[in-house]
Amino acid sequence: MPVDPSELSTWSHVKYFGSNLFLRGLLLGARLIPYRLRVPMMGRLVTGMGRLAGFDKRVHNNLRHVSPELSGLDPDQLYRDVSDNAGRMIAELYDGATFYDKARSAPITGPGLEALEAARAAGRPVLLATAHFGNYDAARAALTARGHEMGALYRRMANPYFNEHYVAAMKTTGELMFEQGKRGMVELVRHLKKGGIAAIVTDLYAQGGEPIDFFGKPAVTSTVPAELALKFGAALIPVYAVRQDNGLDFEIIMNAEVPPSDPLTMTKALTADLESIVRKHVGQWFWIHRRWKT
Repeated sequence: MPVDPSELSTWSHVKYFGSNLFLRGLLLGARLIPYRLRVPMMGRLVTGMGRLAGFDKRVHNNLRHVSPELSGLDPDQLYRDVSDNAGRMIAELYDGATFYDKARSAPITGPGLEALEAARAAGRPVLLATAHFGNYDAARAALTARGHEMGALYRRMANPYFNEHYVAAMKTTGELMFEQGKRGMVELVRHLKKGGIAAIVTDLYAQGGEPIDFFGKPAVTSTVPAELALKFGAALIPVYAVRQDNGLDFEIIMNAEVPPSDPLTMTKALTADLESIVRKHVGQWFWIHRRWKT
């Protein structure tokens, strides 16, 4: 994956530069529309654009692949819900003030908040395990507003032009960002050794990971979050930002700390925890990912 435009082939340079120009213009133009209209508008726009990219077919394929008990879901409706949430998330990320005001005032529920506060009081580091669900940046904003400053591990976008302003937008919540890779992992470890808090997504296919059942089918999953928690004595706590019925507000749910045992057992617990909340809000998880590829 290129780090700098100079590493791109001529065709890739033209493709990435052009697509970024279009997307950047779209995002800037959307800022002229009031927030309460802009967010749902972006949801509808991404739904339409996603069909052109074939994302609806990927949602259909994933749904067919998993547990029989999900066979009653309407795949077209699931695609609309998933893509609408994705579009809203993009609009929110690039909004700034209005989104972060909403996110910072979101209620935080669940036993994980008490576990977080207890770990901090004891000087322990904390790993917040989240997923491409709802809008995870809302959880980061809500916790930061309550004094829990944190870093976040992120995966760099393939398009280096888009990645530049994407990372800048994420830093609105907090400057401490760790890019996935050797350097980012070193920085993350250093942060944890100091007793810091870090957020990490756990729902992507991870080469070299362990096959763990997710909706009844094996999904290759990284055990690194659990390994880090065990190595540095960190509290490993699942956290999710659940979009509310009005499409604009959130509830931050922090579930119970995963008990320390071994990396595989802890990762299975995280995966089961995610599956549980996705079952309750099935359209808020990013079913477009190739989660079950082998």
